[in-house]
This record gives sequence, C-alpha cells and structure tokens, in this order.
Amino acid sequence: MREDGRGDRVVGAPWATRSPVLAVNGMAATSHPLATQVAIDILQQGGTAMDAAIAANAAIGLMEPTGNGIGGDLFAIVWDPKTEKLHGLNGSGRSAKGQTLAQLKQKIGDVSQIPNWGTPPVTVPGTVDAWFALHEKFGKLAMTENLAPAIQYAREGFPVTEVIAYYMDIYQTRYEKLFKVGEIEEITNYQATFLIDGNAPVEGQVFKNPNLANTLEKIAKGGRDAFYKGDIAKTMDSYFKRIGGPLRYEDFASHSSNWIDPASVNYRGYDVWELPPNGQGIAALQMLTVLENYDLKSMGHNSADYLHVMTEAKKLAFEDRARFYADPDYQKINLDYLLSEKYGKERAKLIDMKRAAKEVEHGDPKLIEGDTIYLTVADKDGMMVSLIQSNYRGMGTGLVADGLGFIFQNRGAQYSLTEGHPNVYAPGKRPFHTIIPAFITKDNKPYMSFGLMGGAMQPQGHVQMVTNIVDFDMNVQQAGDAARFHHKGSTSPTWEGRMKDSGVLELESGVKADVVKALQQRGHKVHITSGPFGGYQAILKDLKTGVYHGASEMRKDGQAQGY
Repeated sequence: MREDGRGDRVVGAPWATRSPVLAVNGMAATSHPLATQVAIDILQQGGTAMDAAIAANAAIGLMEPTGNGIGGDLFAIVWDPKTEKLHGLNGSGRSAKGQTLAQLKQKIGDVSQIPNWGTPPVTVPGTVDAWFALHEKFGKLAMTENLAPAIQYAREGFPVTEVIAYYMDIYQTRYEKLFKVGEIEEITNYQATFLIDGNAPVEGQVFKNPNLANTLEKIAKGGRDAFYKGDIAKTMDSYFKRIGGPLRYEDFASHSSNWIDPASVNYRGYDVWELPPNGQGIAALQMLTVLENYDLKSMGHNSADYLHVMTEAKKLAFEDRARFYADPDYQKINLDYLLSEKYGKERAKLIDMKRAAKEVEHGDPKLIEGDTIYLTVADKDGMMVSLIQSNYRGMGTGLVADGLGFIFQNRGAQYSLTEGHPNVYAPGKRPFHTIIPAFITKDNKPYMSFGLMGGAMQPQGHVQMVTNIVDFDMNVQQAGDAARFHHKGSTSPTWEGRMKDSGVLELESGVKADVVKALQQRGHKVHITSGPFGGYQAILKDLKTGVYHGASEMRKDGQAQGY
C-alpha cells in the first residue's frame, strides 16, 4: 500500500498525473490554463500557430509576471510546413551602449558579480521586437487581434492561480527588503502595479493591470516602433534617467532581433535541435553526445548508474558552458567541433562510473575562434512553435517604468566581470542566456516541440525529456511527470565559483532510497527536495497519423488543450 495520498491510474505509468491530450486540428501547451485557452481561441479564429503563440505569450506576461513579461527577452524555434525547415530567432536585448565595464564596476562597488536587482543588471527588453519579427514571417491575423485577449484580461481582471500567488508573495517580501537596503532604487511603481491593497494577490483573487493594458494597446496599434521609438521608449528613457539607470532612448531605438540557424546532434536516430549561444541550449546537445556512448536503457530509468552518468555528463558540458558560451558578435565558437561525435567520445572517457568527479576542466581551447515561461503551439497546417520567454530571476529587477505595467528583466546579472572572458560585460553586448526552446525532428519531419524552464535546470531537463522518450519509450506526459534530477554547483557562466567539491545532486522524492544510497557511496552530495525542477510543456506529432499529443507540467498551473 502506498501512503502518499495519490490516487491510482488504470493504465499508463502509476506516477503519471494524466494522459496526453490528443487532437488533430491544433494544440497548445502553456503554464497557465487561460493562456492555453487564448491560444486555442486564436487558432479557431483562423490564426497560425505563431499568432496563437504570441497571443498566449502576451497573456502569460500578464498572468504569470513571476516569470516573464514584455520587460524580458524571447527565443523561438519554428517548424515551417511551407519550407519544411526549422527557423530560429534570438530575441535577446543588449546592455546600455553608454556604460563601460569600468563605469559598471564603479557603480556596483567591490563585488565579484553583478547584482540581480535594481538597475545594474538591466538590459534592453527584446520580447516585443521578437513578436513582430515572428509575426511578419509566420503570422496571419492582425496583431490587434493577437493582443486583444491579453488587453481584455488586463482591464477586466483574472483570478490568480496557486503557484503564481505563491511566488508573487515571495517577491513582495524580497523587493521590500531589497529596497530598504538600497539594492532597488525605486519600489513605488512595482507596488502600485502588482499589489492589491498593499499585499500580493492570493489564490483566487482577481488581479487587474490597466497600465499594461494601455501599453499593449499602444503596441497593437503602433507596432514594435511604439515600444522602441515612440512614447513608451521615451517613458523608459525618462525613468532610467530619474533613478540613475544606464539605458537610454538610443538603446531601445537601435534594438533588433536576429534570425539564426538552430544547431543539432543526432541522438539514436532523432535530431535534437537547440539555438546556439548566447544561449545555453547547446549544453543539452553536448550532454547527448556524451550520453550516446552509454546504454541508458539497460541501466534503467532513474537507476544509480543512469543518474550518475547523466550528472557527470552535465558537469562536463557545463564547464564548457562557463568557458565558451557568449554573444557570438563578440566571441565565435566552433560548434562543429563542440558538438562532434569525436569530442563527445573524448569527454565521455573522463567519466568514472564508480566515483563522482569533484572538479572538471573545460575542453580544448581551440573551441574558441576569436523563473521563465515556456509554451508550444501547433496548428492544422503543421506549423509548430517552440517559444520561451523570461525576466530571468523571477519577476525581474523590481523596476517598473512610470505607468507602463511591466517589470524590467535582470538578465545582465549573467555578464562576467572578468576581463578577457568571452562573456565579460561590454557596452551594447548580449549577455549569456539561460532560456532555451527545443525541438526534435525524425527523418527530416517535425516530431516534438518542447521546453523546460528554470535557469540551469533547462539543459539538464531537456536531456531528461529526450532520454525519457527515446531511451525509455515514455509518452509525452509521462516524460514530464517522471521524477527529475538537478545538479547544481558547476562553474558559473560569470566565471565565478569554479566547481571544486562535485556540487550538489538534487533529486525528487520519487527516486528510490537504495538509489540515493548508491549515489552517495559514489561521492554525490544528494539532497531530496521539492524543487524547483523546471516547468515542462510539449507537443509531439505522431509521424504516422499526424495526431498531436500535448503535455503540460504538473509542477505548474498550466495545461495542454487541443481541438
């Protein structure tokens, strides 16, 4: 008899929360039920998967401000059925052009890392420009139609869900403490926008954001220039001048997204796709090139051998991540070599199956040549969108420009302060990014659009989803519901805190006690914890029937829905 309070399922894995959602005309999976419904409504109105994804993203920016919003950045991978190929978009913003590394160091004082809060980590928000770049290429409905649901919900209100209420309460406490000690320059605008009668909203309380409604309305009518060159940009410029921040009108006016080619490796017959740096997606691909040298299926899912080799592969990939990943405009990286079978075999030889590595080194120097939301939508014509968007650390900097209704991201905390490092801060430079969308193709056909939010958990989570489906034949919902691991303590991309003590291996309670003991005997420092272990959404397309299989993360508030 189990004593965990959970009910039983008559079919499928006993630990799965629900069956996959099946549909043929369209599918959406997001971390908020109302945003998923928004996407389905747009699809049924004749919109493309991209229209629906933009509409859902705008809604989630309102409904889940603890992870994203138009003050953040966006990345996407899109399967286009017309060209039968994948397209990648890097919608990340840059640092202030008028602030040098020396000026930044003078501002933050004698510290080893850029603070997470206030003006020091602010970078240009890239989301709005990314929406319009994606819409121009793949949209059908007018942007006024795509943004209308979010505008309506912002004006009329929506009930706050359980997980989001939990995090909004945490951030109220955090921001108020940070303001008292001077780490946030201004808090009045945040309080007026996100608190109700002086407190964070609780579960079930109706929340409205009329300022965001006005901002989205201006964007819907005036396009991306309304944000980057119009009154909104002028308001942002004035706000940062007033509170002593570095961003100026020219930083917004000069911003643009970049179309990029996704990178891939073949893992046991499946092509897994990620976006190249300045994101961390290729860390997942590096892990897969190492893991392909091991028979994971024979080890058994979440066995001691499986979790050990997964963790050790992560350590190796993340050391390269910390040393080599950066804005490609400032630092080129030899992806062909980094993702090659040869390099994967070389790195795999460094793994000792009997002992956890306390420290690892990054690979050959010739590699150098010179909380978040995830959603996915598919439509009746075969377009599939993998989209991720974030403010970085939870709600972001805590800064809200006068009357605009959104918080600015703190992505700039991911710059290194070490001169000569590829990711060192520089004016007009994109920081290292954690948010990564993913995609799988099989025989040059779209197979699965997926992602798993959560900082450094993301590459580790992507690999766990791939192996769950490819090696262990799980369905798309089971793959997300299975107990996860998260290794922390690897060298940071800011080049701080080099791993010297093997880090910490966090496990969910679903991992068996004898496995935990075996891992500890190999030298792993194991913590059993409730997370965070990321937030997963996925749409898998059956290559024979064309039926979409949707899945949503049981650790969040969201859902998958089709029609």
